[in-house]
Amino acid sequence: MNFLTTPKPELGLRRLASAPLSKLPGPSPRRFPVRQRFRNGTNLWALPRKKSELRCEADGSDRTSNGVLEKAASGFAAAAAAAAVMAVCGCDAPALAESLTVAFPVSRAREASVNTVQRTLVEAWGLIRETFIDPTFNHQDWDLKLQQTMVEMFPLKSADAAYNKISGMLATLGDPFTRIISPKEYQSFRIGSDGNLQGVGLFINVEPKSGNLVVLSCIEGSPADRAGIHEGDELIEIDGENLAGLGSEAAARKLRGRVGTTVRVKLHSGGAESGIGNGLREVQLPREVIKLSPISSTIISHISIDGHELKTGYVRLSAFSQNAAAEMENVILEMEDQGVQSYILDLRNNPGGLVKAGLDVAQMWLDGDETLVNTIDREGNMLPINMVNGHALTHDPLVVLVNEGSASASEILAGALHDNGRAILVGHRTFGKGKIQSVTELHDGSALFITVAKYLSPALHDIDQVGIAPDVQCTADKLTSSIASLSRDKNTTSTLESDSCIMVAEHELEVQKLKGSAS
Repeated sequence: MNFLTTPKPELGLRRLASAPLSKLPGPSPRRFPVRQRFRNGTNLWALPRKKSELRCEADGSDRTSNGVLEKAASGFAAAAAAAAVMAVCGCDAPALAESLTVAFPVSRAREASVNTVQRTLVEAWGLIRETFIDPTFNHQDWDLKLQQTMVEMFPLKSADAAYNKISGMLATLGDPFTRIISPKEYQSFRIGSDGNLQGVGLFINVEPKSGNLVVLSCIEGSPADRAGIHEGDELIEIDGENLAGLGSEAAARKLRGRVGTTVRVKLHSGGAESGIGNGLREVQLPREVIKLSPISSTIISHISIDGHELKTGYVRLSAFSQNAAAEMENVILEMEDQGVQSYILDLRNNPGGLVKAGLDVAQMWLDGDETLVNTIDREGNMLPINMVNGHALTHDPLVVLVNEGSASASEILAGALHDNGRAILVGHRTFGKGKIQSVTELHDGSALFITVAKYLSPALHDIDQVGIAPDVQCTADKLTSSIASLSRDKNTTSTLESDSCIMVAEHELEVQKLKGSAS
């Protein structure tokens, strides 16, 4: 799924009614301080090191961190090896120095951008060395890995090939979640976390069977919505360029742009639902600033077993963006004012996002000094993350829906509510991503994701590669269509009736009410 927009950062969140958390573990995202200077055609990068470590300098000669570099047999080969090698010295130096200088020759490639990627490599290597959760770096010499990667990068002639070398270096860590993404990919990532967008307001994806680009839904009030684009419409062209064989992310980039510009889209109607037949049509869409809400909600009214009317607040949280917690608080308070007596929190297919947002949402349902999650750092130290004098916004019964698409921050939230006895889990076993990551924007606009800690649930259940098992299982009949319909009409509850998981959740809530087991 892709948002056809570009981000405009939203600054801050308003203060939540719930209590503050203990400080999160791990480093704060920051730019890695790397200083560059040149000498005799050689790049010199100064990297921060611990005070107990050594500082020395090399200029592409025959010194390495493992001792003396064995010289090549003769002639040109020896000269090439000496020119290409990057050295991290193991020579004697004052013990209290604070940095390590890394030297390697300036690339002779035609594209100067390769030299830029060399700096990115050193930045990424240093951040991994400083913060990666496995201090053995998957049982390899991380200093030597930098040397090897730089030697392999030296003859490359394109930045893309150089970035691939960095990705290859990170892959040796054995952690698929520690990775580097390009500036364009990072821009797309920020769309989901910032909450403010610039674009036309579409959700699109490639239809698996046909391979065509289709519309999943439109953001209410967006340019696409006003133009009458509907779920199921197929995108054919963007600004006259045929989209056959193009992926959803590539198409998304073509639709993004500055506010005030326009984009021409040709599409094939999805059919009777749109009311305009099955013909081709072309629309001109302006790009605007759009606020993306991660929350859809409605109130479900039904008659209980004993004949009383019950109001259940259904809240679907699709991602943990910066504005997720503030919007969740508003929704809960509004529903409390409307007399809601129980809640269904839908985390199905929520891939995660900002961990702090997940913890902020957890606080809205809990009291006291409850443990929300336990973290384990690279030294094996366990640190519980607790609330401080928390006050829940509501004590009404709660069911949380999860499935195999619920990951990361979704699992932290589900585990916190379940293990503290606040909610019943309904659905399927979750994805099983028990890792906490830092995200650092590098000097060239790319971003490095690093796994800096692992987490366990409050009851010390391992989540990574295991997931969280629900208390009650259910099927997910017509899940996608129900959610898509809900996003178009938040006041309609009939669209949820075909979702068996919601029916199971309603039953569990009624059982809680009859047992008087509300938290």
